[in-house]
Amino acid sequence: MAETAAPKRVLESLDALKELAGREVAVTEWFTMTQERVQQFADATLDHQWIHVDVERAKRESPFKGPIAHGFLTLSLLAHFMQSAVGIGQGVRMGVNYGMNKVRFVSPVRVGSRIRARFVLQSIKDVEPNGVEAQYNATIEVEGSEKPACVAEWLVRYYR
Repeated sequence: MAETAAPKRVLESLDALKELAGREVAVTEWFTMTQERVQQFADATLDHQWIHVDVERAKRESPFKGPIAHGFLTLSLLAHFMQSAVGIGQGVRMGVNYGMNKVRFVSPVRVGSRIRARFVLQSIKDVEPNGVEAQYNATIEVEGSEKPACVAEWLVRYYR
């Protein structure tokens, strides 16, 4: 869980979101990656590779000198980060993850490190029926690191 609840940037409507095209929309609070969360993700996805779940072996043999989070775990936290950072006050019945155009796992997320997300609204367009499609450039940063952990082009559809 995140240490603190980030105050959401609450936008009045989808029109207010459209006005932010090309600009940074939000930066989240820091979130600590725990071994417990990594283990839960490993159990849910059946990906028990030792660099994630065998703490002692990872300390001995991994080039990262300890366990790291799964790349897909890091990526999946985008939904949490977006929900904690941005809300739309009126006129949205639901928002859905429409997929990714590009994803890169640039550097590892070591267990115990803190990460946060930065969202830039790259573009937004109307889609039928009664919706808009937003393309976010999402960057997951690792505290104290010059390189991001993950960069992604993320599509979210909002329906009225």
